[in-house]
Amino acid sequence: MSLASLFAQSQSSFLLLAKEEEVSSPSVWDSIEGHWQDLLQQAGMSLLIFAGFWVVARIVQKVLTKVGTSQHIDQELASFIGRTAKIAVLILGLITALSHLGIDVSAMVAGLGLTGFALGFALKDVISNVLAGVLILIYKPFQKDDCIKIKSYEGKVVSTDLRYTVLLSDGLTVYVPNSLLFTDAITVTCDAVTAEPEVESTE
Repeated sequence: MSLASLFAQSQSSFLLLAKEEEVSSPSVWDSIEGHWQDLLQQAGMSLLIFAGFWVVARIVQKVLTKVGTSQHIDQELASFIGRTAKIAVLILGLITALSHLGIDVSAMVAGLGLTGFALGFALKDVISNVLAGVLILIYKPFQKDDCIKIKSYEGKVVSTDLRYTVLLSDGLTVYVPNSLLFTDAITVTCDAVTAEPEVESTE
C-alpha cells in the first residue's frame, strides 16, 4: 500500500470521527439556550415563592392588627406588632426565594446578623426608646390626661407613642423619651380617671 493511499484513508477516518462527534455532542448555542431556560424557570418559581410569602405577610399583618385592636391593645402598638411580623415573613420569603435560585444564603444570613448587630449598637438609644414605648403601652403606668412628674419634667400626658411621651406643661409641649420614663421613678400627681370635676357655684 502506497503512502498516498494511507494518508487518504487516515484523512477519511478523521473526517468520519469528526462528523460522529458533531452529531453526538450538542452545539454551544443549544447548551446556552438550555441554561437560560433553566435559569428563567428558577427565577419564575422564586418570584412565585416570594409573592406567596408577600400575600401571607399581608394577611398576618392584618390579622395581628385586628386581634390587637379587639383585645383593647393600643392602636399604635397593634400596628407596630403587625408591621414587625410582616417584615419577618418577608425576610423569610426572600431567603427562601434566593435559596431556590441556588444562591448560598448562609453567608447572607451571617452578613445580616453582623449588620443587625452593628445597626443595633449604633441605634441603641432609638431601640431602647421603642422597647420602652412598647412596655409602657402594655403596662400603662399612666393614662392620657394624667399629670405626671419624671425628674425635671412635669405636665399633663397628651399622648404616648413608640418613641416619646408628650407632656403639656405651662402651655409648652415636652417630648420625653420613653427610655427615661421606663428607667426612672414616675410620680402621678393627678389622676384623670379619679379626679373630680370642679362645680361652679350658681349663687
